[in-house]
Amino acid sequence: MQSGKAGTPVSSICRAFPDRVEVRGRDLAGDLMGRVSFTEYFHLLVTGREATEEQRSFLDLLLVAIAEHGMMPANVAARMTLAADPGSLQGAVAAGILGCGPVILGTSELCARLLGEARSRVLSGGAPAAVALEMATAIHVSGARAPGFGHPLHRPLDPRAERILELADARGASGPHVALAREFREAVTATWGRPLTMNVSMPIAAVTLDLGFPPSMAKAIPLLARTAGLLAHLVEEQAQPTGFAMAAAAEEAVAYEPRPA
Repeated sequence: MQSGKAGTPVSSICRAFPDRVEVRGRDLAGDLMGRVSFTEYFHLLVTGREATEEQRSFLDLLLVAIAEHGMMPANVAARMTLAADPGSLQGAVAAGILGCGPVILGTSELCARLLGEARSRVLSGGAPAAVALEMATAIHVSGARAPGFGHPLHRPLDPRAERILELADARGASGPHVALAREFREAVTATWGRPLTMNVSMPIAAVTLDLGFPPSMAKAIPLLARTAGLLAHLVEEQAQPTGFAMAAAAEEAVAYEPRPA
């Protein structure tokens, strides 16, 4: 049963024909293969436009920044899935991706929304520092966490975040959203009463918005990057299995306390 009004059944991404494959209006074999990098191709697939040199460069940077972060739960889940079903590489990747929520993968999407709302308020006449402080205060009063701030390991600074901001400044890519990210850093410190680490999610969102990427890219970039990291873990898992060792360690770490019904 269909719910809601039917839309026009159309896609602008790709169509395969007997003699060619057409992607976003370009001939895959004749125009794209051998001419564009995968990073440029990803941008074309998602946005329908060819990336500028600046967009390509920073898209590369952001993909590298977020692809890998050690034995995170998503990687552990993927390894243990492959250990249980060695023939299901795709299932193991899927298991890892399903665990890539805001706690593990980051809050870039939420940061993009926060920065977008802040930018709208500034364009309506608000002072950037005042807007950031007002929004940070509202988040704090609600009992929520500030998107893009706090990290269990990287303190007082997240080296990935600082490098993104450094390169954005050096290459002239810092715009109003990067400036607002810095205002939020000050506002969060004032509101929470202590410095909180600006983690990598906030600069990812700020730079993508300043470079003209659609807001959806703030989550698409980490997902693509983390897929590469998952595949690295799974290739290693095939050669040097650790999945069952992780399962055994988990059982040892968790106490068993039987309770009467």
